[in-house]
Amino acid sequence: MSSGGRRTAAGTGLAAQRLLWAAATLGCFWGSAEAQLTGVLDDCLCDIESIDEFNNFKIYPKIQKLQERDYFRYYKVNLKRPCPFWADDGHCSIRDCHVEPCPESKVPVGIKAGSANKALPAAAQRILYSKIANHTKEFEDCEQASKLGAINSTLSNQSKEAFIDWARYDDSQDHFCELDDERSPDAQYVDLLLNPERYTGYKGPSAWRVWNSIYEENCFKPRSVYRPLNPLAPSKGEDDGESFYTWLEGLCLEKRVFYKLISGLHASINLHLCANYLLEETWGRPRWDHNVKEFTRRFAPTETKSEGPRRLKNLYFLYLVELRALSKVASYFERSIVDLYTGNAQEDMETKSLLLEIFRDTKSFPMHFDEKSMFAGDKKEAKSLKEEFRLHFKNISRIMDCVGCDKCRLWGKLQTEGLGTALKILFSEKEIKNLPENSPSKGFQLTRQEIVALLNAFGRLSTSIRELQNFRVLLQQTS
Repeated sequence: MSSGGRRTAAGTGLAAQRLLWAAATLGCFWGSAEAQLTGVLDDCLCDIESIDEFNNFKIYPKIQKLQERDYFRYYKVNLKRPCPFWADDGHCSIRDCHVEPCPESKVPVGIKAGSANKALPAAAQRILYSKIANHTKEFEDCEQASKLGAINSTLSNQSKEAFIDWARYDDSQDHFCELDDERSPDAQYVDLLLNPERYTGYKGPSAWRVWNSIYEENCFKPRSVYRPLNPLAPSKGEDDGESFYTWLEGLCLEKRVFYKLISGLHASINLHLCANYLLEETWGRPRWDHNVKEFTRRFAPTETKSEGPRRLKNLYFLYLVELRALSKVASYFERSIVDLYTGNAQEDMETKSLLLEIFRDTKSFPMHFDEKSMFAGDKKEAKSLKEEFRLHFKNISRIMDCVGCDKCRLWGKLQTEGLGTALKILFSEKEIKNLPENSPSKGFQLTRQEIVALLNAFGRLSTSIRELQNFRVLLQQTS
């Protein structure tokens, strides 16, 4: 055999050894992770296996279809708001960080008509639509025409007063998120289906700074306690994170829940990036798919000092919290006065029917998170803690404007707003129970942006749970 042939054979043998080693490593990872990612979750009475079955077979297929509907695919967002906490370190120049805004002509006219109106009831939205459709120019003044004044000649004084009170309440109520001003000239519609969440290459100090600010300054944590695997924290020697979890378990339920929600959101985002990863690009055609190696690096017990499975458990916990919010807000959408209006009557009817079907499924789940265990006890202390909880989360929503990658910023803002909307729902139980059937509510309402964010954020969590199953299969195939 020639020396070249011997080198080729040796190289092939070495490559085979590496493949066998990788397969063994992945097999060990899955066996270890599966042993840790099972059973009942902390701070609730639900097990992971029940969530997997419920989501993957009942919720996931339907929420995917819902996200494809016009009402839920167009999201208005301001990606140009400056970071309020530190000097802008420049936006990502990587091609895949770019977000392609949707031309106004592509956005359903019913969505544009109602964009500034605090989710007006169906009748009011149709009036706005007909008013705008009669304009000779192509809806250039749609924002101005959609103000309440545009329907003054058609609605009764009583209805107008109700709408005005409704809008006034919405402007003054306590939000868990810093909402974008949809009337800002910098706010643009984005087609979420054409701008999917995936790995863009945005990483390093800029990304670490965002997450570090979220965890270190907003999760009720003293600076003397270091979060495991934090790349910006000083080395702690042999400390494997147990001191952090000892501290966490000593917190009150509300603060533990807060940390788990943020950790679960972080884990979910990481899962999306691993499942939609740029594996190769040939002749300008990228191939996005599951990256098992990246998934292992982020979640394997051996690679993360057992931190990975803990983070994935927090993903399941976050899923339960948002699932509970959907089950509680169902009655808001079951009223005939609420319409998911785009201007296409058939589409709107089918969209609402699908949404109500999803709500029925969420209400059928037998092991919901019990939010009543939070902010209980002394009323004054509970009120103070709830406000602190709200302000901390609101601050996190503002940090999303510091993300340097536009696509990451888009999905970070949407998922944060979705979780904030879920929290708003969970702590508005009395207001939701007292909703009038055929008139606007002064006590509780949702804007279209909140509705779109809520369902898309839950859709992202549902996808994460489903992708975990996909990675299970891939890992077992390589072991």
